[in-house]
Amino acid sequence: MKDDQYPPIPPNITGPRARCPRCGEGSIFTGFLTLKKECPVCGLDLSFADTADGPAFFVMLVACVPVVAFAVWMEVSMDAPYWLNALLTVPLLVLFCILPLRPLKGWLVASQYYYGAREGSLDHD
Repeated sequence: MKDDQYPPIPPNITGPRARCPRCGEGSIFTGFLTLKKECPVCGLDLSFADTADGPAFFVMLVACVPVVAFAVWMEVSMDAPYWLNALLTVPLLVLFCILPLRPLKGWLVASQYYYGAREGSLDHD
């Protein structure tokens, strides 16, 4: 099926839900972060998608720095034992650093499709 048979769906609707950016129905992941080769519903070839380290960068920028700052603050100001520091910071790292990766990667894939992003090339006239 061609792209013109599907109305454009904004990436903020399909991406965080890990749905196909063309039809909005099929799942785009086989595992936690592994992309399928194509959408099982509409057959969209997902080989165009290359998010690289984008999701990890955004997560580190937004979530990892505050969690690590909290761990350092707790260690320096409270002189907390290592086990208590680990008990409090490991769940925060999982919650704020691991769980957002999938919705962010889905959003980046959907954005690449929606805006027609492709690998750069030089235009020789």
